Amino acid sequence: MTGTIIKALSGFYYVYSGNELYECRARGKFRLDGTSPLVGDEVSFNIDTNNKGYIESIHERRNFFIRPAVSNIDALVFIAANTNPVTDPFLIDRVSVIAEEAGCELIICINKTDIDTADELYKIYTSAGFTTLRTSAETGMGINELKNALKGKICAFTGNSGVGKSSILNALVPELNLEVGVVSEKLGRGKHTTRHVELFAIGDNTYIADTPGFASFDIIMMNTIKKQELQYYFREFKKHIGECRFNDCAHLKEPGCAVTESLASGEIMPSRYESYVRLYDLTAQNKPWN
Repeated sequence: MTGTIIKALSGFYYVYSGNELYECRARGKFRLDGTSPLVGDEVSFNIDTNNKGYIESIHERRNFFIRPAVSNIDALVFIAANTNPVTDPFLIDRVSVIAEEAGCELIICINKTDIDTADELYKIYTSAGFTTLRTSAETGMGINELKNALKGKICAFTGNSGVGKSSILNALVPELNLEVGVVSEKLGRGKHTTRHVELFAIGDNTYIADTPGFASFDIIMMNTIKKQELQYYFREFKKHIGECRFNDCAHLKEPGCAVTESLASGEIMPSRYESYVRLYDLTAQNKPWN
């Protein structure tokens, strides 16, 4: 039989196949070859005469993440807010690079817009060409638009804690009744309420993985990106690559740089360019042998 792992918990894998959910364990061979099934994996499995399930093989993955442990993600959905807690655009930009490297779509969902419409955040990411939606889990505003944007995809939610990831999931699928954290007014951050990764079906062949907060998001993937490659992961840079005076232009302080000229003209948003510079410094520290 074949199916999709929708939850992994305490050594058990819950495989959804043919409108049925099967509790399975992984065969010992996975430990021997250093692989492990992940939520989102398409797998082949068997049910023995004692009605116990065993995963036999993992189908080829399109992509995968270590933290959170998910695979075959079509879209990363970054939940942001411009009110307690305020999302730093650098976090969004770092995830945008991870999404590009993994071949995922990035959807930006600005929540709590009943309190603050986050006009600047909205402008930054619509200008950069990302699907950017404004929602309120409290009032239901924008939830239908978000559901349409996710239709037919396996998605993973991420974002800093307290921005309302679980609240939005509850708004999308009220019967989930997920625990919702309270944001500290003093610290401006929320408490992690998601303790394991699980795919939730919301209809129309759409699945959402609610994941732990951004502190647990997989930034290890940044360690594999070379500084020379980073320019290709900023979509608004792409059309200017090859137009600079120097072929090896890093788009920092070089004369005749088409990217910095576009920044000066207002085509590229300053916060996006600032994130590029910060990430360039980080990727410059990556060593081939790491």
